[in-house]
Amino acid sequence: MWNIPNTLTTFRLFLIPIFLVIFYLPFSWAFFAAAFVFWLASITDILDGYLARRLNQSTPFGAFLDPVADKVMVCAALVALSSHYQSLYMTIPALVIISREIVISALREWMAEQGKRDNVAVSNMGKFKTAAQMLAIIGLIWQFDTWMIYLSYGLLYVATFLTLSSMLQYLIAAWSELTKN
Repeated sequence: MWNIPNTLTTFRLFLIPIFLVIFYLPFSWAFFAAAFVFWLASITDILDGYLARRLNQSTPFGAFLDPVADKVMVCAALVALSSHYQSLYMTIPALVIISREIVISALREWMAEQGKRDNVAVSNMGKFKTAAQMLAIIGLIWQFDTWMIYLSYGLLYVATFLTLSSMLQYLIAAWSELTKN
């Protein structure tokens, strides 16, 4: 159970409270440090899946924990950012992204109970959504300059659009099962 990919996933979970504490510190370097911690967590997200496949170290524990770590990490960051920016321009995309994660998690669980889990497997659109989302969150945390913030907002809205599109894609794939009598 304790292989390299699962250790990276567990490390990502460990980084979440560290990220939050640093984000709220009243120091000039706190946003950069919090962005770095979030970036490091994002890198572990990329590495754990790659290494699990490459080293043939996929486990049921990892398959369970990886999406949990991803969702908690992103939700924690989006809630912190919504609190920090206190703007509908941040809060609405954050709510859409968090809601989508809940809907798709519930859909995947339900589809697994129906024996149709493969109908709602991760798609390439989800990978693009994740990349845009992570870059947007890192930029919005760091807040290096106005240009970075605007670019990050743009990426956040791209991620939100991809979030809604991928949710629609998953719901369409599952629709015949959802509407059975």
